Amino acid sequence: MPSHLQYRNVTLLAICQAIFICGQTTLFFVGSLIGYELAHDKALATLPVSAVILGTALMTIPASLVMRRVGRRAGFMGAALIGLIGLLACALALYSSLFWLLCMGALVVGFYNAFCQYYRFAAADVVTPAFRPKAISLVIAGGIVAGVVGPTLATESQDLIPSYPFLASYLVLAAMSVSVFILVFFVRIPRLSDAELKDTGRPLRQIMMQPKFITAVGSSMIGYGIMVLLMTATPLAMLGCNHTVADAGFVIQWHVVGMFAPSFFTGHLINRFGLITIMLAGAVLLLGSVASALMGLEVWHFMVALFLVGLGWNFLFIGGSTLLTEVHTNAERGKVQAAHDFLVFATTAAGSFLSGQLLYRLGWEQVNLMALPFIVAATLLVIWYAFIRRAEEQAISTG
Repeated sequence: MPSHLQYRNVTLLAICQAIFICGQTTLFFVGSLIGYELAHDKALATLPVSAVILGTALMTIPASLVMRRVGRRAGFMGAALIGLIGLLACALALYSSLFWLLCMGALVVGFYNAFCQYYRFAAADVVTPAFRPKAISLVIAGGIVAGVVGPTLATESQDLIPSYPFLASYLVLAAMSVSVFILVFFVRIPRLSDAELKDTGRPLRQIMMQPKFITAVGSSMIGYGIMVLLMTATPLAMLGCNHTVADAGFVIQWHVVGMFAPSFFTGHLINRFGLITIMLAGAVLLLGSVASALMGLEVWHFMVALFLVGLGWNFLFIGGSTLLTEVHTNAERGKVQAAHDFLVFATTAAGSFLSGQLLYRLGWEQVNLMALPFIVAATLLVIWYAFIRRAEEQAISTG
């Protein structure tokens, strides 16, 4: 049975995750709308969102190296201050109508987000191996709060400062980053021992050649990339179909619910049915999302599509993150987790940027059709690993 301390640490990390995802959801929702208003080239409307993800990708490896040296808690606290600076820069950009400053502030917020992505791995560090799948999924489940709070925050704060729509949203998010700084102070995460700091383990190249690593990273990359590709384009596509900002907020709410609500039981499902089954289910759900998007342009088509892509992301990303914990030793975890998240968010940044380009130049239907070959690739990747895993298990059982 997990101890009281383990549950407390996981709970605090889940609250931090909730605040982080609330901010990320708000930024993704308003970023493309504000970008459309400020950018001279409307094809660059999603660039503020892409800048957040690019910042995340660029900082994933440095973030891991920093936390390996100073500890996760100190890293998380310092990152919260970085997030505060970035969000205030975004608020200033909106006040001054400076598109380039908005993108730079978003890039800095991405640096902060890179550290936040390690909340799930921090949870894995403070629990027993048997509790790890549930701990990871419970921390990610903290994002369910964002399903209600994120889009609501964006729509309700839109006109709090009448002359500057959405300016209040950035100021509220800045205050929330301060709350993360305070909460993380009470988390107890063991630091690596001197021996573990000196031991770097196997070469990263050797680890990355393992089928287990390839599958973990590949499924996470495709799940996250497809999710952001479709989510980033949705608010603009809906406004282009004469739906309202409130309608888009409603759809994003259901999307985030789809992303995080299953996390309360995804760990249990993995323990019961196995990683392979859950990851394959995630790929099937992504196919269902594309099918719904291609069926029509009513609000409910967008809602079902975004809800299903959220479910598919959840199964693929939690499955990939859980599989990754089987790849490395304690000494190797920093570089392995950093490599995983760098590849995931580099792909996601590309998906976010292409989302605006494809939508503006080709339309909503083509955005969805572009996702299909990648979803098929994820399915084949998981099936390939299933055969390898079964062969390994049979070899062990036969001695």
